[in-house]
Amino acid sequence: MGTNARIHAANVHMVMEAVDDPAFRQVVNTADLVTPDGMPLVWALKFLGVPDAKRVYGPTLTLQICAAASAKGIPVGLYGGTPESLEEFKAFLHHEFPGIRIACAIAPPFRPPTLEEDAADTQQILDSGARILFVGIGCPKQEWWMYRHRDRLPLVMLGVGAAFDFHSGRVKQAPAAMQGLGLEWLFRLIMEPRRLWKRYTRQNPRFVWMFGRQLLRERVLNRRNRGAEQ
Repeated sequence: MGTNARIHAANVHMVMEAVDDPAFRQVVNTADLVTPDGMPLVWALKFLGVPDAKRVYGPTLTLQICAAASAKGIPVGLYGGTPESLEEFKAFLHHEFPGIRIACAIAPPFRPPTLEEDAADTQQILDSGARILFVGIGCPKQEWWMYRHRDRLPLVMLGVGAAFDFHSGRVKQAPAAMQGLGLEWLFRLIMEPRRLWKRYTRQNPRFVWMFGRQLLRERVLNRRNRGAEQ
């Protein structure tokens, strides 16, 4: 992986967005690295023959990379959240990693930015000298943003979703037990029902159904191949 890279932490939401939108599927499939952020994807990979699949949780990955960047003196940038949440997240990072170099912190508007705003933000990131950029504007916006800036920003970009809000304390994370059981979605639904109920009621059952069909096809094909070999 070179200095210009896109990393996505995938969950069921991202997978189903890619299923429904061929253009977004191209965005995900052309990333330099896609990791299983949600436990359902880890279980799915194991069922499909990847026994050592492990969860790479976006908020945890954020801290691990910040720790490494701090130790090596690599400047990082933040793109997402609000001015208030960014200040809180920056304070958290400075407390956890006293030597960390935060080169820039940009809170874009929640509406689509104008061409002038986007150009100014891009130039600010370039001028800052950041080598790693954490992008936390939610799926699929952050993946699209990284894709559209892939040739304009020669650095490593990671889509980290709600990591800024989690670590600043603005949004509660699911208890570890619920995360391990693959129930983080339920915790988030309870915390934000009005925003998330349509997503989960539409996407989760479809994911289970579609994965079940894929698993069945894989097993039928494996049986046929074994029979042909005999």
